Amino acid sequence: MRLALVGCGAVTQAVYVPLLSRRRELFEVTAVCDLSRTLADAVGDRLGVARRFLSLADMLAEGGFDAVLLLSSGSHGEPVRQALAAGYAVLCEKPLALTEAEVAALPEGRLMVGYMKQYDPAVRRAEEILAGLGGAAAIRSVEVTVLHPSGESQLAFANLAQARDVDAAPLRAAEAAIVDRALGEGAAPALRSVYAVALGSICHDLSLLRRFTGSPAAVDHVETWGGSPGSIEVSGPLPVSGRYSVRWHYLEDYPAYRETVAVHHDRGTLELVFPAPYLMNAPTVLTVVSGAESRTEYRDVTEAFESQLLAFHAFVADGVEPLTGRAGALADIVTAQRIAARFAVQHDLDLGGEARDRR
Repeated sequence: MRLALVGCGAVTQAVYVPLLSRRRELFEVTAVCDLSRTLADAVGDRLGVARRFLSLADMLAEGGFDAVLLLSSGSHGEPVRQALAAGYAVLCEKPLALTEAEVAALPEGRLMVGYMKQYDPAVRRAEEILAGLGGAAAIRSVEVTVLHPSGESQLAFANLAQARDVDAAPLRAAEAAIVDRALGEGAAPALRSVYAVALGSICHDLSLLRRFTGSPAAVDHVETWGGSPGSIEVSGPLPVSGRYSVRWHYLEDYPAYRETVAVHHDRGTLELVFPAPYLMNAPTVLTVVSGAESRTEYRDVTEAFESQLLAFHAFVADGVEPLTGRAGALADIVTAQRIAARFAVQHDLDLGGEARDRR
């Protein structure tokens, strides 16, 4: 399968380049694209790709590939729209978009949204065990804790090429304009920060909730403390049974990323402990707590990002539906807007845009 890579930043260099290099029997990268010539050249050199673009439109017009990996940061709504309209299958990193309107504007086409934790073997094992216990109806609560160091500290080992040849100000302004449509032009910085974290990081946990229980039925409490982004707490009812709580902490100098998802059910607990996402083949640990306080650990070094790529290949080549398409990605956008709306209501903040209807 011939691929074009769009976005040559951190996740591309640290994750996708090594994975695609070792799965050359399935994938051939024939084009790379980034606003930064430095990054496009760095990734092109590592993959041996001669065709390097600074414009998505130019790359799509020239073609020479079967599918597009959209790995850039921020909203992917417009580039996904362009790639689908050109007839290409798309694997898009999360979030798909920042607004419901962007999703509504997408044409029909083959679209998979990348939530790699859904493909983690420990998560899939937890799903199987939970199904045997009665599924979502057996859950009493899902409790999530994320300890999130700086991106720089997480990626210090990777020796990444840096983009110093792009003016980021227009990009930030364009992103802010999209957020205006989500939250209203007068949205307070604290509200914008909550929304950014919800769609940039907590969305991974929303994707796991979708697998275990379905999207949250509502958001009834949101609080922040410790600066911006600081710490964020979100809770509410699950759609079938029980409640969820998410506590997300940005800790600049914390020693290592750590994410714990505990599913408490009628007869025990399924606890998932995720490693830093950029450490390839580091296993997520599933601990199964059952009768007589028996504890069983499950580990598998299969890389979740790699399993996600294989799922994309099966989607494009054989029509196997991905775990998240546009409907699941849209559900996470709606939940993120509910999080923002609840925070605005609790703190008497102005709220407009799409989120105004989520109160």
